[in-house]
Amino acid sequence: MSGGVDSSVAAALLRDEGHDVVGVTMRLWGGPSDSGCCAVSDVDDARRVAQQLGIDHHVFNFSDEFEAGVVAPYVDAHVRGTTPNPCIECNRTIKFARLAERADDLGFDAIATGHHARVVRTAHGGLRVGRGADRAKDQSYVLHMLGQRQLARTLLPVGDLTKARVREIATEAGLRTAAKDESQDVCFITSTAGRQLFLAERLTPRPATIVDTGGRELATVASIEMVTIGQRRGLGIGGGPARYVVDIDPREARVVVGGADELLCPTIVVESMTWAADLAAPAGTAVQVQTSAHGAAHAATAEVGDDATTVVVRFDQPQRRVAPGQSVVLYDVDDATVLGGGIAATGPSL
Repeated sequence: MSGGVDSSVAAALLRDEGHDVVGVTMRLWGGPSDSGCCAVSDVDDARRVAQQLGIDHHVFNFSDEFEAGVVAPYVDAHVRGTTPNPCIECNRTIKFARLAERADDLGFDAIATGHHARVVRTAHGGLRVGRGADRAKDQSYVLHMLGQRQLARTLLPVGDLTKARVREIATEAGLRTAAKDESQDVCFITSTAGRQLFLAERLTPRPATIVDTGGRELATVASIEMVTIGQRRGLGIGGGPARYVVDIDPREARVVVGGADELLCPTIVVESMTWAADLAAPAGTAVQVQTSAHGAAHAATAEVGDDATTVVVRFDQPQRRVAPGQSVVLYDVDDATVLGGGIAATGPSL
């Protein structure tokens, strides 16, 4: 229970179905938080909702694991010139790993969350993550790493509901979180200080040269760690046609910019793939590809490597480059369930 309306309603629905429900809030981030799910007020909201529902509530302190598994890799990724997805790593290492271990230790049968997604059983008997009923709130992208064992013990009670219906249920039940605003994604980046100040306290900024695709020097940037693929503003390269970051080379301290057409690419190389069925899709499988949490899915073909951990995704039509470090998720074209996902490789797309 994060202290938000979705997890509040998830707990209420499971209680009403007759399950023995215990609310758990994870204390992850010990620093300032004003826009995520780790503020003191969020813990208090979760506790009070649990009281309203008549269920026990516990707070588990996983701050050391969160620092090691999410925050430190987030900083390191920027040093290496990649753009990380900390919320996905939190799901991977904390919510569906460390929390699952604690649940095992305490004898619980399942873990439920307020994610807008569904657990779907395929015609072949396997389990996959399916899109939530409310496409605008769908969170299947951030759960793409879940395998068969995890899916077998995961409950997603609000996955078949629209966000509006979730709020209606919370209002009907008189839950204090019914009208609460949604949290921002990165709990340890405050809305006041932002990413730049957060990273400035944890790494030494390195200046870099900005060049066009022909190698002509245009300007310098104070910190290459703050630049990401697709960025247009804050580069200090003056007027003229819009130019976007199309490549970042941290070793050479160089940022390459180009026009909108140069931002397009026909492929993505995806590494560290995990597969929902614990078995890779056949080479040449037609897929839908999503490269951001709320982005559109695009038709493509997946060329799976021999070890199944690397995939070359070939789009039917060229798409905007994906920042290295971002998650790339492959969906079944027939039922829109997650086949698997991985991390966009470093270096320019092929």
